[in-house]
Amino acid sequence: MTIEFASPPADNKVLEEGTAFSPRFDANGLITAVVTDASDGTVLMLAHMNAQALALTLETGIAHYWSRSRNSLWKKGETSGNLQHVVEMRTDCDQDAVVLSVKVSGHDATCHTGRRSCFYRTVRLVDGKAILFSDGSKPLFDAADVYGRNT
Repeated sequence: MTIEFASPPADNKVLEEGTAFSPRFDANGLITAVVTDASDGTVLMLAHMNAQALALTLETGIAHYWSRSRNSLWKKGETSGNLQHVVEMRTDCDQDAVVLSVKVSGHDATCHTGRRSCFYRTVRLVDGKAILFSDGSKPLFDAADVYGRNT
């Protein structure tokens, strides 16, 4: 099956209130994807999708992304076994971002460090310096074992 996306309409009212999904990819052909846990709403990760990743996600129900660092398509969890099963996909008003609500299989970990969420640190200002503080979460799997390298 080939999924075709509607071209973004010139009329903002149609874009914002219509029923056609017409993702507005940026100059690099990407849209932002925010990923949350379907059971509790925890933000798990932020990624990007090109048209192929978005189409594969819709077709298979498994999240696919575009890796900007590797410049390649990426099926999340293919190596680790922590596949993201999409429960719901939403788009924002101007259709340049999506939110995926997912159930994660395997270790229920999304981050390549082995943690449940990629957002495991808070940023605080201390004596005029921005400092990172861990939320205390520990890896749920050994990333070096799973990926065969240091992360």
